[in-house]
Amino acid sequence: MKLIYCIEDDAGIRELITMALITADFHVLGFEDADSFYDQLKKNIPDLILLDLMLPKKDGMTILNELKSNSDYSYIPVIILTAKSMELDKVKGLESGADDFVTKPFGVLELMARVKAVLRRSGRKASKEDVLEYNGLVLDYNKRTAYYNNNLITFTYKEFELLYYLMLNKGIALSRDKILLEIWGYDYEGETRTVDMHIKTIRQKLDAAGCFNYIATVRSVGYKLEEQT
Repeated sequence: MKLIYCIEDDAGIRELITMALITADFHVLGFEDADSFYDQLKKNIPDLILLDLMLPKKDGMTILNELKSNSDYSYIPVIILTAKSMELDKVKGLESGADDFVTKPFGVLELMARVKAVLRRSGRKASKEDVLEYNGLVLDYNKRTAYYNNNLITFTYKEFELLYYLMLNKGIALSRDKILLEIWGYDYEGETRTVDMHIKTIRQKLDAAGCFNYIATVRSVGYKLEEQT
């Protein structure tokens, strides 16, 4: 049975989410703040976290950044819960490593669909190779580290996910829409330039590290990783 943690300070919403997930055969623990959540996290790691952004003492965005910067917890999928008007927070959360978002007020069926979809995707990620190596560039998925000729290259969470995805599928042309779905995990309609901007920063960091740029642009499609001659 999958274990889900729900961090939500509104008792009514927390109870609604808990009951809905229990009905769907999930094991659920609810928390009203960061302190109680972290106390339990030290004891047991969940399969997924539902995280409200508007929390007392420590807000959800801070918690998300702490989770994604800690190698012990960075792989845990996170769905953020946010008010409809907080569009910027949705984008910031997804860029910081959240796997999806649910907008309040939400329907139970939508919540269940998103939870199950994220768990399916995280299951595929868990089956990936832990370490990938390509012409001196080494990515360790569990440690979230990237090295070129033993020199550390620092990537953001999404940059690392994107580069890892390209390396895992080297030689295969990946469309921007497919990359968005796989890395961002949702339909980022009209925002395929997000992929372009992340590719640009990845290339810049690789170049700065002295790593030859193997990321090729496939015209009218997207990108692929291939050895340049």
